[in-house]
Amino acid sequence: MRIVCIGGGPAGLYFAISAKRRDAGHDITVIERDPPGATYGWGVVYWDDLLDILFRNDPESARAIRAESVLWQEQQVILRSEQTAYLPGYGFSVGRATLLDILGQRATELGIDIQYRHEVDDLSTLADADLVVICDGANSRMRTRHSEDFGSRVDVGGNPYLWLGTDKVFDSFTFAFEQTSAGWIWFHAYPSSAGTSTCIVECAQQTWETLGFDSLSSEDGVQLLEKIFDHALDGHSLISQSRGEPARWLRFTQVTNNTWCHGNLVLAGDAAHTTHFTLGSGTRLAMIDAVMLAQSLYQHDETATALADYDRRGRAALRPIQAGARTSMAWFERADRYLSREDAVAFAYSMAARQGAQPPWRYQMHLATQIPTVRTAMRGFHTARRRYLALRRGEPGRGEPGREEPGQGGPAETHDGARVAHRRPATRATR
Repeated sequence: MRIVCIGGGPAGLYFAISAKRRDAGHDITVIERDPPGATYGWGVVYWDDLLDILFRNDPESARAIRAESVLWQEQQVILRSEQTAYLPGYGFSVGRATLLDILGQRATELGIDIQYRHEVDDLSTLADADLVVICDGANSRMRTRHSEDFGSRVDVGGNPYLWLGTDKVFDSFTFAFEQTSAGWIWFHAYPSSAGTSTCIVECAQQTWETLGFDSLSSEDGVQLLEKIFDHALDGHSLISQSRGEPARWLRFTQVTNNTWCHGNLVLAGDAAHTTHFTLGSGTRLAMIDAVMLAQSLYQHDETATALADYDRRGRAALRPIQAGARTSMAWFERADRYLSREDAVAFAYSMAARQGAQPPWRYQMHLATQIPTVRTAMRGFHTARRRYLALRRGEPGRGEPGREEPGQGGPAETHDGARVAHRRPATRATR
């Protein structure tokens, strides 16, 4: 089969790898408009469930991704630079550029043709392709041109946010909420790679305007943020430059489609769906799409049948996730009212439980996890769990005493003969 992927992000590259491993006879080309290594953003997070999928699907690239990943433990919620509350759990993060480099090298090894610095302006130039996978991101131009065929809908969130890096290395997933004269502003931060962390700043529209971010230059805006978050950053710097350009304030783009396939066109990754960054599942879901689509093509002789199967299973599995993402986004857009009336411990619980009612014992457990000895015991439990999961999936060198390993479990759908849960860990608060 002649397959062309438009977009060289995680969805396109990992689909190409997954399809080629199932059938080396596929002639696969990945077309990416940017040069190698060019990417927006800093790091992405994931948990043990994704590692399980990656090791089953392609152990070689999975080992490389795991080797470049950073472990973070617990979540800290800092309020007004004065109070700190804790949420249990752990996860992994990897630099987005590093991830793309690993996937690009693996695809090339398998004989996949990656064409960088190449634009696709007209699908008629791909007339010889049996299948065109559109995976060029949330703002996909190809999807937009066929928006009526896919039943596309794009909604924009209310809170401005800014995707930055920092030279402060966090060892926990950290939320810092600061109260200014203009209102509350906060960041979500986690380690990205050796020496850097990702730092996503968010606030309400009115706060953003009153602080002057609508008129400040990028440099002045970053300096103001460094001043506001001086305590949480321990005096470290924020990094705005990515791909040689300063970061821009954005509003989250929520993408939904009535169908992911039309003729020989199929959507994957952010071109098919987006979930708010407070869930931290975008890259993970893109790679799950990739595996699911490759497996559907492998299992069905007819391409149309394979695409219909992928479309049906993928959208059904994603429906509750996108509902949860909308709920999470709405909660953060109303965060000011919670912040103004609760202390750090109560607020952290509200944030962790924002997607639904919790049993009464959950709050008592939350109170217990604020006790240092209890947190130490939970870290020990999670370390044992990581070792067990690492051994089960066959990670080389993992599971040995004194050796640290990866992350956490969650959500998804059946593909490649495996059950993957598409819901987040109960204590997971963001990204």
